[in-house]
Amino acid sequence: MRIMRGFARTPRHPMIRMPVLRALRRALPRRPLRTALPALLLALAAAPATAQSPAPDPYAGWPGWLKPNADDDHWRIFLAPYTAHFHKDEDGIHENVYLVGLERQYGNGWLWGATYFSNSFGQSSGYVYVGEQVIGWSPWPQLYAKWTAGIVYGYTDPYEDKIPFNVNGFAPGIIVGLGWQFTKQFSMQFNLLGAAGLMFQFTWDLQ
Repeated sequence: MRIMRGFARTPRHPMIRMPVLRALRRALPRRPLRTALPALLLALAAAPATAQSPAPDPYAGWPGWLKPNADDDHWRIFLAPYTAHFHKDEDGIHENVYLVGLERQYGNGWLWGATYFSNSFGQSSGYVYVGEQVIGWSPWPQLYAKWTAGIVYGYTDPYEDKIPFNVNGFAPGIIVGLGWQFTKQFSMQFNLLGAAGLMFQFTWDLQ
């Protein structure tokens, strides 16, 4: 028992560990680490330059006043003095149609507005709507498309059946149009009124 205790209490000499440590150091691959470290540093240095490179401008070459601006919210007024009807009414009644309107245009393309017009039968009518003006879809930056959807009022007795889904003078309305922006303030537009006709419109942007 005394011999076992004495052997157990004998401390390990530090020199016993040295050969093991030396063998481990020799086994570690130093050269790949020296090669990979410079490559890693170069990649980290190049990353900010890549992230800061500007995205290509989809409106490059456009006149400055035509480029969309998210902060460009403004009012618009328009006048339509003439409408060409595709066919005559059964009774031959088709009075001149004129229209005036006010519109709120937002920089993201969306809009809302209201119009007053005299319909084909001489009745005072109105149209309130929401819609969108779309640019950048054609080779010509001045060309734009527009659609609106809303409620029409004014086709009352005896002409309530002249517009589909009419209930007590109220009916749904959808208008699509094409326009050309001549200047920042002035444009001309053609509106398709379903199967009824084509409306010619002059527009002024108040900006």
